[in-house]
Amino acid sequence: MDLTEAHRLLFCDEPAYPLNAAAPPIFQTSLFTFDSYQDMAAVYAGEQRLVYTRGDNPTVQVFEELVARLEGADAGRGFASGMAAITATVMAFVSGGDRLVTVCNVYGDAYKMFEKLLRPAGVTIDYVDGSDPEAVARALPGAKMLYVETPTTLTFELQHLPTLAALAQQHGVVTAIDNSWATPLYQNPIAHGIDLVIHAASKYLGGYSDTVAGVVVGRQDLIDRINGRTYPYLGAKLSPFDAFLLVRGLRSLTLRMPVHMSSGMTIARRLRDHPEVTSVLHPAFSSHPGRETLTGYGGVFSFLVSDAIDVPAFADALRLIRLGVSWGGPESLLVPLSVTAGMPPAPNPFVHFGISDRMIRLNVGLEPVDAIWSDLEQALEHAAKSGNRFSQ
Repeated sequence: MDLTEAHRLLFCDEPAYPLNAAAPPIFQTSLFTFDSYQDMAAVYAGEQRLVYTRGDNPTVQVFEELVARLEGADAGRGFASGMAAITATVMAFVSGGDRLVTVCNVYGDAYKMFEKLLRPAGVTIDYVDGSDPEAVARALPGAKMLYVETPTTLTFELQHLPTLAALAQQHGVVTAIDNSWATPLYQNPIAHGIDLVIHAASKYLGGYSDTVAGVVVGRQDLIDRINGRTYPYLGAKLSPFDAFLLVRGLRSLTLRMPVHMSSGMTIARRLRDHPEVTSVLHPAFSSHPGRETLTGYGGVFSFLVSDAIDVPAFADALRLIRLGVSWGGPESLLVPLSVTAGMPPAPNPFVHFGISDRMIRLNVGLEPVDAIWSDLEQALEHAAKSGNRFSQ
């Protein structure tokens, strides 16, 4: 999406807020009262109006409408976390006896939800290589939903969204995508035929590492189904204050994302040339047709280090970059995937998808890019010396 167009959608089309407030007020209330018995009876008879913040809240609605607008969707629904958005979306369309097709290397907690909640409930889960349209086509007949990520978590593999969307439409399969990495600025799945778009809003949409939230947007009838089947009963509502923080984050999205992209590309290129880095997993280095749907890149990617690197020593030698499991905020964060060795063996996405213990995921933040690189460089040098001592 053009940054000027995104800015227009975020600012120029905003509604007038009460008292001409420049930012949406926080409606920090749990409920909305009625003027009369008849007013209350009308709601129970089906009239739509504000009743209870677990259902709808004006501040939350502002956030939902902004994300829907950016993604070119009819409507949206905010949640208390990205996983709540994923769970409510998938469970609204898939139940016992149904089949879910999902790409390999899907987000780890989505994988665990599929295996711990859906499979025991009688849902068949098929994992396919999303970069291979023929494999997807073979899996789709009889499925209820195709769940994709492009790029995929940790491995950053791409899928060609127009192709997958067309295949799903041929078989009457609903499509959903986690678009957290690219954001609406750099990928618009609905324009390529995808039905539902999910964001872990804790990441780039929020942008400041100070809130946990999720959102799903799409056609009105599909959002209505989520609203009717899962959203009210999972209880994972988005709070008014978190919605306020998310709107604040969206207002700086067009400023932050170009920096994440530029710095991320600089660091990725430098790592690719480093003698102790064996591979850099970044969509910009892919020749897959799925790159056509991206108009830019997030600042999160993975790289693999050589056997000469002592990974714990590398992690502990970092001075600027911190160890942390999330991403999308202003601070650079890193996860050495070898830490997952202590997780229970099943259901373990890292074991299931064969993630290497030499892999490191890096979130490139908003610090000066040379400072980020200097920290990585000195930590790699320290870890190479530690690794050589260990091998001797």
